[in-house]
Amino acid sequence: MKRKGKITVTITIGLSCLALSIIMFMQFKLVNETDITSIENMREEELRTELGNWKEMYEEANTQYEEKNQTLQEYKEKAESDTETSALVNQELERVNLLLGKTNVEGEGIVITLQDTTTDSEGNILSITNDNLNIIVNELKLAGAEAISINDERIINMSDIFMINDNTIMLVNGQRILTPYIIKAIGDQTYLESTLVGKGGSIDELTKQGFDIKVEKSNKITIKKYNKDINSKYMQ
Repeated sequence: MKRKGKITVTITIGLSCLALSIIMFMQFKLVNETDITSIENMREEELRTELGNWKEMYEEANTQYEEKNQTLQEYKEKAESDTETSALVNQELERVNLLLGKTNVEGEGIVITLQDTTTDSEGNILSITNDNLNIIVNELKLAGAEAISINDERIINMSDIFMINDNTIMLVNGQRILTPYIIKAIGDQTYLESTLVGKGGSIDELTKQGFDIKVEKSNKITIKKYNKDINSKYMQ
């Protein structure tokens, strides 16, 4: 167990050092890519703007450097205690799993229920499409949603929402879902709702087309974890 703990510490510190090296490289790259000739030819106002941009990028890189350096120091200080190191690694693992959608989550937010079809003024039947769902999901993300699901399929960065069979079958994460489409989102209730139902929002537009849509606030929403493997085909 002691040897296993030392291996875990070594790997963790190695990853932190790699992240630290990347941040330092970013800082050196910012300096090396500075075009001195173009700076000399700038007017005073342009130069001030450009300097402000460089200062902002430098401060951002420096902040990341300080954060990584602090984390590295924490790992080094806790390396003397296998128990503390194990707890720290588990805490980081939980945080990563949360970001990847690999854990069940609960919190306040909104629940959106969409009936699939409606009829327009000319008698034509209209249906909810994958584009409609994608737009709603993107608006929820922009509104700060911390977790989203559609019919209990967790939405992560690699999720896909599309239709097959002449746009008659809706698939989310490769799984067929049926109407009604129930979208859950955890986040600031008021902001999430106003973003969607406010003038020009996706729900506002669909409602104008005649779709039956219900948006409800809830103080206790449970969103299930993403239950598939996360595989990358091209990253090494």
